[in-house]
Amino acid sequence: MTEKTWQTDKGVIHYWTNAIVPEKETLLFLPGLTADHRLFDRQIAFFKHEYNLLVWDAPGHGASRPFSLDFSLMDKAGWLHDILEKEGISFPFLIGQSMGGYVAQCYLQRYPGTVRGFVSIDSAPLKRRYVTALEIWLLKRCEPIYRYYPWNALIQSGSKGCADTAYGQKLMADMMRQYSPKEYSRLAGHGYGMLASAMEADLPYPSGCPALLLCGDHDRAGSTKRYNRHWAEGENLPLVWIKGAGHNPNTDRPQEVNQWIGRFVAENRAD
Repeated sequence: MTEKTWQTDKGVIHYWTNAIVPEKETLLFLPGLTADHRLFDRQIAFFKHEYNLLVWDAPGHGASRPFSLDFSLMDKAGWLHDILEKEGISFPFLIGQSMGGYVAQCYLQRYPGTVRGFVSIDSAPLKRRYVTALEIWLLKRCEPIYRYYPWNALIQSGSKGCADTAYGQKLMADMMRQYSPKEYSRLAGHGYGMLASAMEADLPYPSGCPALLLCGDHDRAGSTKRYNRHWAEGENLPLVWIKGAGHNPNTDRPQEVNQWIGRFVAENRAD
């Protein structure tokens, strides 16, 4: 994978690709809030010889810092589209974990008909009808909670709350430690705030393409499991429970997640 950059008016976005071959399908990996491209290391290693791959450090995350935290999820979708145009990539498969799944839904809303398929990994629907007013209210007030939480305890609870395996927990802890406590709190607060705003916008957020929901059966992150059950029922989408996995099943059970992604792509690739 080769590291590349995209300049925006708020900062520089860093992303990584393998050698792009026009005839191959493209898998675009979108990490969750406070995570970086390393979240998908085991997917990159598995798929790198078969497909075009692109993974980013989302704005304000990892190498994509410093970055002004005054943007929306739709802004992120726009920058992602710019990067794809730069790379000459069309009709990618969007694979988003948690916050990455929200970015994917905004991309589908803003650029309908341009995506081959969408895989959600422990994300949730952006449609307003799936979330309560209280949940939106709480999303807007997360930063102080993180700011006053003891840093070492936050790393421990955050890593264990995201993953069940030693590998997944260590990876999440390493990704959290790259931030200062203040920076982490601001990043998390901004992320949840723009998520609330995207839900309040009450847009249709149609998938407009084949979609697959993956969710760890041990996910303890908020109401993710409830959201996925309602999402699958409300939109008639296939939902696969990844057994023995937490909020980051692609780190806890990478082989199983890779198999489901591979099967989905094979079933929906261009003829």
